[in-house]
Amino acid sequence: MNPRRPTRPVYVGDSRTGIVQIGGGLPDSAGRAAAPAPVSVQTMTAGYTHDVDACVAEIDRLHAAGADIVRVAVPEKKDTAALPEILARTSVPIVADVHFHFQRALEAVEAGVHKIRLNPGNISDRAQVVEVIRACKAAGIPIRVGVNEGSIVERRDKQKRLKELGAVFSEHKHGYLLAIMVTKLEEYLDIFYEEDFRDVVISAKSMDAALTIDAYTEISRRFDHPLHLGVTHAGPRETGCIRSVVALGTLLANGIGDTIRISYASDHVGEVEDGLELLYTLGLRERKGAELIACPTCGRIQVDLFTLVQDVRRTLAERVDLPIKVAVMGCVVNGPGEAEGADVAVFAGDRRGIIYVQGERVANVPEADILPRLLDECLAFQERVRRGEARLGEKKVSIVPPDPLGELGSGWEKMAAERARSTPITIRTT
Repeated sequence: MNPRRPTRPVYVGDSRTGIVQIGGGLPDSAGRAAAPAPVSVQTMTAGYTHDVDACVAEIDRLHAAGADIVRVAVPEKKDTAALPEILARTSVPIVADVHFHFQRALEAVEAGVHKIRLNPGNISDRAQVVEVIRACKAAGIPIRVGVNEGSIVERRDKQKRLKELGAVFSEHKHGYLLAIMVTKLEEYLDIFYEEDFRDVVISAKSMDAALTIDAYTEISRRFDHPLHLGVTHAGPRETGCIRSVVALGTLLANGIGDTIRISYASDHVGEVEDGLELLYTLGLRERKGAELIACPTCGRIQVDLFTLVQDVRRTLAERVDLPIKVAVMGCVVNGPGEAEGADVAVFAGDRRGIIYVQGERVANVPEADILPRLLDECLAFQERVRRGEARLGEKKVSIVPPDPLGELGSGWEKMAAERARSTPITIRTT
């Protein structure tokens, strides 16, 4: 892991929703020093913004899943007209996603939205951009400049500039697209700088993971603004998670990125869950709730581990809010080593499970009792941590692997059968 790239911080939200800082490490626009903030997770509503009740319900669901910031589309005036009521009924910072009609941005600012997203590819009129910048400056809210591969269109004749940039990026597979992205950002940001407006977040998304990595890497070298990471047109969750995690995980591991959105053509709660898990895995956010580790299963398992793991996952999500590390292992071959750092662990055997708490064996139960007993031990351990009687990640003793035959209920019969199978056959000759 490389250290986080320092950026100018921007702030999203208000006293009611709370303030989310994006970026940090450099002085902000007011000259104040601000340490880098944890990488924040964003998502976007999928329904119509003008359907206020449905929009509020979706925002609440996304926020409950862990979204730090939620974006809403405002393609029509009836959408911006709905914003005051939406803002009054929700408790998470809201971003207005504006395309084509700069008036929607002005209306969203007047409604009290916490941030504006603009795209140089479809709002290119300089006077219109300046009007939006001045409105946001007066309201004290930031703007995200989002350059997407699918919407970048040349605004001016910059053939010489493109040729120069194309030469710089000639080693990249998508050098021409990369050159256009950088050019577009430079031209657009010049307008912001002329208005002395620096509360800007940048994004440069593509459907191609490699181009996304290259684009953000180059942009991070050229600008000191915080970066919003994402892959556009990522697809359904089953495949989109791979595309997104490859790009975002690579960038984050290299210290690039201040806020992220994983995009799926499915329930956006999954975007939030997977975005948080990515940050937890890289150590960029402090985990909330249990961390579940499970073996991938093989021919050694003797319990329905797939069902057990899913039942454990759902139950822990509902009942455990401390970052307890829980391991569910299907046998004792790799289980003890892989679960050595777990707070609570179970090793399954012949329709049974042996449960450990911080290395100490506490139970040997039949398969039907594994889930309730494991949950009981997790809840009891959580309460001990809250009372200061235990600490997360503290191992009392090393786990001693149980006898894989007798200890888990398979007994002497299997041992005898194994000896019989391994006894060599003697052939007599005369």
